Amino acid sequence: MTLQPRCEDVETAEGVALTVTGVAQVKIMTEKELLAVACEQFLGKSVQDIKNVVLQTLEGHLRSILGTLTVEQIYQDRDQFAKLVREVAAPDVGRMGIEILSFTIKDVYDKVDYLSSLGKTQTAVVQRDADIGVAEAERDAGIREAECKKEMLDVKFMADTKIADSKRAFELQKSAFSEEVNIKTAEAQLAYELQGAREQQKIRQEEIEIEVVQRKKQIAVEAQEILRTDKELIATVRCPAEAEAHRIQQIAEGEKVKQVLLAQAEAEKIRRIGEAEAAVIEAMGKAEAERMKLKAEAYQKYGDAAKMALVLEALPRIAAKISAPLTKVDEIVILSGDNSKVTSEVNRLLAELPASVHALTGVDLSKIPLIKKATGAQV
Repeated sequence: MTLQPRCEDVETAEGVALTVTGVAQVKIMTEKELLAVACEQFLGKSVQDIKNVVLQTLEGHLRSILGTLTVEQIYQDRDQFAKLVREVAAPDVGRMGIEILSFTIKDVYDKVDYLSSLGKTQTAVVQRDADIGVAEAERDAGIREAECKKEMLDVKFMADTKIADSKRAFELQKSAFSEEVNIKTAEAQLAYELQGAREQQKIRQEEIEIEVVQRKKQIAVEAQEILRTDKELIATVRCPAEAEAHRIQQIAEGEKVKQVLLAQAEAEKIRRIGEAEAAVIEAMGKAEAERMKLKAEAYQKYGDAAKMALVLEALPRIAAKISAPLTKVDEIVILSGDNSKVTSEVNRLLAELPASVHALTGVDLSKIPLIKKATGAQV
């Protein structure tokens, strides 16, 4: 038998009036004892009468259970609600020989829109939570995106910095290598030119010596010829007195010619040696000028300090050249009755030295502490 229990406007534990409908499947038990109980209860009654009895029993239990539950418990957990009704009603209908095969809640509703309001509230809460979740997710995504961008920019900046440092180091190293190569090339070229000049000088000196030897041999041959002629005159042409006078005259003339030829040869030797030395000096001067040019270009990079070092390096050679004539003087006597005057003259020369060097080279030696101390003492 299929029954449809219905409870209208039944108040729940919260006082909300609900209407609940259900569907129940029941049957008369077939066991002998329970069948006898059912016969005792319903013998002579129609099927509709049996349905009414069981239906009223189910609706009574349904009402009593509705009064103990909240709307949320009934609405949200219908299976548990139906199970509870079945468990409470089964003993009562069982004593009438009736078995409940199944019981389910078909519908739950109210006339004051409580359930719909509850659904709206829940929907609003869910919507609110969803909106909050979306906003928080977007916020976290934005924060994470910003952090990722910042990390990317940091990494890019570090990479660009390393690349720039590597390029700068490469350019500096390349410049240093180029400068070293240029210096070595210039030094090799200068060494080659100097060596070539020395070899040319040696060759020229050998040639001059050969010419001198040839000239001496020619003079010796001419002297021998004079002697031969003199002997021939003595023996065959003139008398002994004339021969003697002529011999003396020829000897004098031969000696004169010999001296002239020797003087000419010596002069030629000196001239050619001078030309060779001049050529060598010119070549060496050009090489030294080129070396000084390269050295000046190198010193130019280091400013006034390099110029001052160059001048200080050249001062001993300048002083040597200036004082060279004094090496031939055996003794120098200064006539002065005042020793302090001699000292003042020396100090005056020392004081004028920086100004002279500055006028010639443009380098101020007075900035050197030792010279500054020496010149300042006399001031």
